[in-house]
Amino acid sequence: MRLWSLHPSLLDRQGLTAAWREALLAQAVLLGRTRGYTRHPQLERFRAQPDPAATIGAYLAVIAEEAGRRGYRFDSARIVTSGDAAIRPIPVRSGQVEFEWQHLLRKLAARSPEVHERVASGGPILHPMFEVIAGGIEPWERAG
Repeated sequence: MRLWSLHPSLLDRQGLTAAWREALLAQAVLLGRTRGYTRHPQLERFRAQPDPAATIGAYLAVIAEEAGRRGYRFDSARIVTSGDAAIRPIPVRSGQVEFEWQHLLRKLAARSPEVHERVASGGPILHPMFEVIAGGIEPWERAG
């Protein structure tokens, strides 16, 4: 499961589809609707929020918006919203952003050279759910 800190506009078609599918799985986990992936480390940052379900819902909404911008039809009715808690930005360390950026660039170079060429010179853009803070790679990242 990869819940990108990067903006979904940077993803190729395969990456955007995978981001949607994996975030839906994360939503199911956070809502207690599945027994798999319950200990996945990338869920830690969502669980740390006052309303994890609303937070993952907001995360999914941005992916669905990007899909719609591209003419894809992701079923936004699958996004569950919950509670009235204000959704605050999730801090993400600068080292994590750089790690994800390099990881994405490698994937794009191999899988979608035209997308790689389009995004590589611009640098990383964050998903609006995140705000960058100083630091290295997040402790939950499996940087192996």
